[in-house]
Amino acid sequence: MSYAVKSYMEKEVHTICGEANVAEAAKAIAEKQGGYRGYLIILKEGSPVGIVTERDFVTKVLARGVDPSTIKVSDIMTSPLITIDPDEDLLKASEVMRENNVRKLPVVRNGIIYGMITADDIANKCGAYVDRTIKDIIRWTAPLGL
Repeated sequence: MSYAVKSYMEKEVHTICGEANVAEAAKAIAEKQGGYRGYLIILKEGSPVGIVTERDFVTKVLARGVDPSTIKVSDIMTSPLITIDPDEDLLKASEVMRENNVRKLPVVRNGIIYGMITADDIANKCGAYVDRTIKDIIRWTAPLGL
């Protein structure tokens, strides 16, 4: 059984050009089909360079009284982008999130974005992950008579 991030990640990634303004980005988040995720990956020449979340809108724009139509998402994005390889496991993903105080990790290899894994994704799959781990431990230790 696989515990790889690629088995648990969301494959649809919401993106926007860094030249878009915050008002356009907020509208794009609100209109996304296929599930509400609350982020946009910022692209520059097709490569992921940053992330902007609803929290960024609140803390970096609204709380400071900045007009969202006058500021680019590239001005408020978090960069450099903290990422995880698709073949890393869920434990590593949760460690990276904890160490960097983030809840969303783009799944990237060689500058190509493959998906997104969030703390919610990991939490929602935690029961299945634990069940699989216990079954694996039993399977691995049974031949040893432990």
